[in-house]
Amino acid sequence: MVSPQLHSRHAAQQLNEALEDSPVVLIHGPRQCGKTTLAQMVCAPQALRWPGDVPTRPKPPGEGEGADGPDYGYLSFDDDVTRAGAEADPMGFVANLPERVVLDEVQRVPGLFSALKLAVDRDRVPGRFVLTGSTNVLLVPALADSLAGRMQIVRLHPLAQCELASAEAAPRPDGFLDALFNGAFTAQRVDPLGSQLIERIAAGGYPAALARPPGRRRTNWYRNYIDALIQRDVRDLARISALDALPRLLALAAAQSAQLLNVSDLASPFQVSRPTINDYITLLERIFLLDRLPPWHSNRTSRLIKSPKLHMGDTGLACALLGVHAAALAKNRSLLGQLLETFVLQELRRQASWQDAPFAFHHYRDKDQVEVDIVIERGALAVAGVEVKASATVRNSDFRGLRKLAKVAGSRFQGGAVLYDGEACVGFGDGLYAVPIRLLWETADLRSVGVWLAPNSA
Repeated sequence: MVSPQLHSRHAAQQLNEALEDSPVVLIHGPRQCGKTTLAQMVCAPQALRWPGDVPTRPKPPGEGEGADGPDYGYLSFDDDVTRAGAEADPMGFVANLPERVVLDEVQRVPGLFSALKLAVDRDRVPGRFVLTGSTNVLLVPALADSLAGRMQIVRLHPLAQCELASAEAAPRPDGFLDALFNGAFTAQRVDPLGSQLIERIAAGGYPAALARPPGRRRTNWYRNYIDALIQRDVRDLARISALDALPRLLALAAAQSAQLLNVSDLASPFQVSRPTINDYITLLERIFLLDRLPPWHSNRTSRLIKSPKLHMGDTGLACALLGVHAAALAKNRSLLGQLLETFVLQELRRQASWQDAPFAFHHYRDKDQVEVDIVIERGALAVAGVEVKASATVRNSDFRGLRKLAKVAGSRFQGGAVLYDGEACVGFGDGLYAVPIRLLWETADLRSVGVWLAPNSA
């Protein structure tokens, strides 16, 4: 068996830093995005099994400080016996754990959180428990509150494009987000991506899916992934009588990605109420399949559309649900525009997740239908905007929404970019730029060393 391609994960630095001062560290994100491998590589390399391994396999670059210090034990709650033991006696289970341990898919045993809290209160050794979870515990108050002040969360997404890019791209060390907020784009020309961009959208960012060839094999992986997720994680989270409705709801959501959320439209094909569909959407958010992008507002204006936008968590998943491959997507310009906007949003979210500064993402649309696809807040005082165009040209009129945002945000506005698949990175005045879309990831800091991740990782 041939060993799979490996990818650097920038979240490794966050994980190592968290282990130095937090007794509990939770790595959370969707299933199969790489949480288990990241935890094992940094903390418990003896638990990691590489397909095609041979005894002489070299140590992966940036394997992490945990490999040189005390190894962690490793237990997964996907194992039925381990899960049953933890559910039967949470206190006894925690008392018998190794001194340091990785607990995988901890959301499957919610009763364990209180036992972990008591153990940490007795002994607050940094880096004692490393948890991974495929449910957003921030949306489950009872779980999040039980470890408040004791736990640091490391958010892991599917692979970002800058984690897939080669080092030969000669990235700028400050990254796209810093360039956007600091007005640091430089005039340059690059080659358009063309069909490569559409292929990237259709591929998505799940390591195991990317290890398969484009087409039927990759689509089958995504569809099987959805089926397994609903049968396992959704059953753990909620009692839903019509589980078969969720894949159809996800497909409808994929068709509406990057559009204003309309619960009535999503509910119309089903024999369920609008509140029920809204509950389903919240449930799918909890397992990181859907994103609600809230509207951005300022105290200076009241004429805003207050509906959130709905986005899929990954465009490869969206294409598989819609049965659309790259060639078909190229012919459907409307859907391409929607999924390109989602693709850009998710790439920005992934890049923001390993930055020190806090970022919040929104959209802007007023009642005159002036809009900005993505509004980004850095901290409390800085605002920037990104427009996304599925075209090879940019006109001055394409900056209308960004200029309106700049006026409304006032001194908080730091800059804006229209991303497009063209050649020239040029300024349009007032901190506004036309930026080729490949510079979204080729300006990211690829020189920061993470760990190397196998595409079949969980």
